[in-house]
Amino acid sequence: MKIDFWFSIGSTYSYLTVMRLGEVEKTSDVKFKWRPFNVRHVMIEQNNIPFKDKPIKSAYMWRDIERRAARFGLTPKLPAPYPLPGLALANQIAIVGVEDGWMEDYVRATYRRWFENGEAAGEEPNISASLKEIGCDPREVLAAAQTQRAVDELQTATDEAMNLGVFGSPTFAVGHELFWGDDRLDDAIHWTKDASS
Repeated sequence: MKIDFWFSIGSTYSYLTVMRLGEVEKTSDVKFKWRPFNVRHVMIEQNNIPFKDKPIKSAYMWRDIERRAARFGLTPKLPAPYPLPGLALANQIAIVGVEDGWMEDYVRATYRRWFENGEAAGEEPNISASLKEIGCDPREVLAAAQTQRAVDELQTATDEAMNLGVFGSPTFAVGHELFWGDDRLDDAIHWTKDASS
């Protein structure tokens, strides 16, 4: 049983999923395929900017994440820097990590520094510290992440997500069935198990 986990570093609610998905995978007997994409591109295409110039909604978002984080034993320091100017670069680094096998570790490390240390993902010192933590050379990875190939691969992934109907992060896809939001993770798992029984 497998679920595609569409995520974009830069999505605040994805912090909750990223930091607990490894444990969820162990306890649910469901495998997750991590699929980075550029959620900002999707939102611009759809004229959907959810928190810009909306202080009441933004305050609710941070409090909601704080409540849910406590439930999962997470300890973010909120609000975290947001939005992320380096969103595209952060996700291009993840794209490089897919091929090299360290993407999940990088995503967890960069989210931890972003939400728990206040270091914006996609910028220094987060980039170098996160990559060093997982045993990667920041200069080599940054060079690879800034190539046209990495830019194109992120765009291809983003196009694939949009063609599937993904409009936000995190989204869990079971075939063509989409479950949007960290709070829909359990629904996606139940759907996957029901479909395979």
